[in-house]
Amino acid sequence: MRAAYYERQGPPHDVIRIGDVPTPAAGPGEVRVRLHASAVNPSDCNRRAGMRYAMEAARVVPNSDGAGVVDQAGEGVPTDWIGRRVWLYNGQRGGRVMGTAAEWIALPLDLVTALPDDVGFEAGACLGIPAMTAHRAVFADGPVDGKTVLVTGGAGAVGHYAVQLAAWAGARVIATASSEAKAAHARAAGASLVIDYKREDVAAKVIEFTQGAKGGPGVDRIVEVDFGGNLAVSLKVLKLNGAIAAYASNGAREPAVPFYEFMRNNVTVRSILLNSCPHAARRQAQADISRWLAAGKAMHAIAVRFPLDRTADAHALVEAGGKIGSVIVQP
Repeated sequence: MRAAYYERQGPPHDVIRIGDVPTPAAGPGEVRVRLHASAVNPSDCNRRAGMRYAMEAARVVPNSDGAGVVDQAGEGVPTDWIGRRVWLYNGQRGGRVMGTAAEWIALPLDLVTALPDDVGFEAGACLGIPAMTAHRAVFADGPVDGKTVLVTGGAGAVGHYAVQLAAWAGARVIATASSEAKAAHARAAGASLVIDYKREDVAAKVIEFTQGAKGGPGVDRIVEVDFGGNLAVSLKVLKLNGAIAAYASNGAREPAVPFYEFMRNNVTVRSILLNSCPHAARRQAQADISRWLAAGKAMHAIAVRFPLDRTADAHALVEAGGKIGSVIVQP
């Protein structure tokens, strides 16, 4: 099969190659998926670049997320899976080095979820890491119905899904963004208030907006894209017994944590990495995302599409940042 791959770590145009690699077969408990779309996430780029990750094999096919059609079922898998449209996550993860930047992938059935007929393959490829991470961040500390949730970076891949899932579950959502275009993106997803964190005082805006709320002003939960960088604001806006669910901290990679301020307010601080989230939580995310998709109100943002032979360009664009939406590779 045709695939993108790298045999050493480094910048995308230096190390990513396109060529023929062995076509996988579904093993016991696995399905093989004929891929129609692959999405590039920052973590895929970090693995390829060698940022906090060692080279995992002599040859790696990148990308975790994708969507396509099951065309082979391994031993122990019901044959009625064959022909189903699916989305998948953790393709190039968990010891697997053959990711979704390819024509086929074989992986455990557990990592595959049925894709509704009215959701396109490119939209399905967007789900994976962003939607699963967003679900964990929104719901890890219980239901959000009637609560106020702050989503920082509400136009980002994870943030955009977090806004939608929180609003779908009955929360009032506040988001931050860095431009009017991104603010509009977050509002369209369901944010009741979007704050331009580059021009406005986020803490003051949040407190003003939540005056008169049950339990006092502030937010009950924060879905956090930059734990260290936004820590000062978090302390000002988080209510007693609130929770921060953080999936990145690029603004301060080793932040000093004000323990006693957290302690006095019984703050829960939760770090999130999808790969190692509890299995039950990941299964619940798949089930809830399926129910949310079935409701027919999901928005999926695609920034750019690249053919397979331009996988290096796709990785470079993700590394450059500033885009609105996911970057798709079309196998």
